[in-house]
Amino acid sequence: MHYSTASTGRRRAFVAFGSNVGDRVAMIEEGLRALECRNIKLVRTSSLWETEAMYVVNQGRFLNGVCEVETSLGPFDLLDQLKEIESSMGRRKTIEKGPRNIDLDILLYGDEVVNTERLAIPHPLMLEREFVLRPLCELIPHGNLPSDPSTNFQGRLRALPAAKSPMSAITPLSHARSPTFLLVHKQATKLMAILNLTPDSFSDGGLHDPQDLERLVTTASKFTEVGASIVDLGGQSTRPNAEDIGETEELNRVIPAIRAVRCASATKEACISVDTYRARVAEEAIKAGADMINDVSGGVMDPDMIPTVARLGCTICIMHMRGTPGTMAKLNKYPDGLIPTVGKELLSRARAAEEAGIRRWRIILDPGIGFAKHQAQNLEILRRLPELQATKGLETFPWLLGTSRKGFIGLITNTREPRDRTWGTAAAVTAAVAGGADIVRVHDVPEMSQVVKMADAIWKV
Repeated sequence: MHYSTASTGRRRAFVAFGSNVGDRVAMIEEGLRALECRNIKLVRTSSLWETEAMYVVNQGRFLNGVCEVETSLGPFDLLDQLKEIESSMGRRKTIEKGPRNIDLDILLYGDEVVNTERLAIPHPLMLEREFVLRPLCELIPHGNLPSDPSTNFQGRLRALPAAKSPMSAITPLSHARSPTFLLVHKQATKLMAILNLTPDSFSDGGLHDPQDLERLVTTASKFTEVGASIVDLGGQSTRPNAEDIGETEELNRVIPAIRAVRCASATKEACISVDTYRARVAEEAIKAGADMINDVSGGVMDPDMIPTVARLGCTICIMHMRGTPGTMAKLNKYPDGLIPTVGKELLSRARAAEEAGIRRWRIILDPGIGFAKHQAQNLEILRRLPELQATKGLETFPWLLGTSRKGFIGLITNTREPRDRTWGTAAAVTAAVAGGADIVRVHDVPEMSQVVKMADAIWKV
C-alpha cells in the first residue's frame, strides 16, 4: 500500500494520539485542533478507544486513537511540531511511558523508513500495541509496513494475545459532564427522554408549554430521577406533514428551556440534546448549554448543519431519512434491500460529517424508524439491527433507536391514541435493546426505564 501524495506536494502520514490525565477527550481534541492550526491537514480520525495502561500499569486508563494527516512538512519537522504541541499543552515527561495529558507519535510517513536515535518510522512498537493497530486498521484496513509489505496490520492485530480488559470505542455525550458511554456488550442502555415543546407533535403535542419553565424543569427532573441520561428538547415537530414554524419560533421555544434545565440543580449534570435540523438553532442551543444535536435529517435539510457542528465540536446524532417530513412517506422504496441501503446511506452521511471535521467519536447513528419506512420496514430494522450495525464502515458507531408510540405500533396493536401505545412501545424497546441499541428514545420514561433495566439484565449487563 502506498502512502504518498507526492502529486500535490504533500505527504500522507498517520499520527497516534492518546491521553490518560484530566479531561482526556478535551485534551485529545485540543491537540488535534493545534495540529490543524499548524497547516497540517487532518483528513480523518479513527474511533476513540479506551484501554488499560500498557508497560507502566499503575496509572489511569487511556483514550487512544489514530489520525490521517496530509502535510508538506518533512518527518523531522512534523515531529518538531508534535513535540511543540505537547509542550504547549503542558506535557512534562516524568516517567517513561507514564501518565500524560497528551501524547502524539508518528506511526507512518508516506512510504519512508527512518531509523535514527531521535525518530524511527514506522514506529518501532506499533505492531505490539492493540491500542495502535485497532484504530489504525479502521483507517487503512488493508495496510502494511512500507519496510516489509508482507507484514499486514490486520493480520498482526488478529495475532495479538487477548487482553484481560477488551478495548472499547467511546462516544462522549457532553464535553465535561457525565456520562460518556462505552460500546461494550455489558454496558447499560442509555435512556433518552423526549420533551417536546410543540403544540403539534404526534404524541405529546401541547403537553409541555415552552413558556412554563418551572414545569419544564420539574418534568426534566422527574425524567432524570427515574433513569434518563439524556433529555431531548424539541421545538419543531417532525411528524408527517408537520408545519414548518420557522427558525425564530423554534429558537423562542427551545433556548429558554435549555437555559432553565441547564441551570436547575436537579438536571445540571444531565446531557441535554436538542432535536433540530436547523444549523442556527443548533448553534444557539449549544451556546445556551445543550450538549448534543439530534438531527432527523442527518444534516441534509440544512447544508450548514454539519459544518456548524464540526465548528462547535459537539456530538451529533445522524438519523436516516429521505426527503422532508412532508415527502418522506412516498420515499420508502429500497430496491437493493432495506438494510444494505439504509447502511449505505448512513455511511455516506457519516463520511460527509467526518470530511467536514466532525470527529468520528462525536457521531451517533439512528436508522430512522418511521421515517421513509412503512410498517414492515420498521419491523425489519428491529429484527435485523445487528446486520445494520455490521455494515462495513459502521461497526464502531453507537446506535440510537426511537420507536416510542409510533404509528406502526398503533397499527399492530390497534391503539389509535399514541399515549395508549405503552405496551407496544415496551416490546419494541425490548427488541431494540436485544438487537444492540446503545440509546433508546422514549416518551414514557418511568415505564421504559424498567423495561430497559429488565432487557439489559437478559441481554447485556
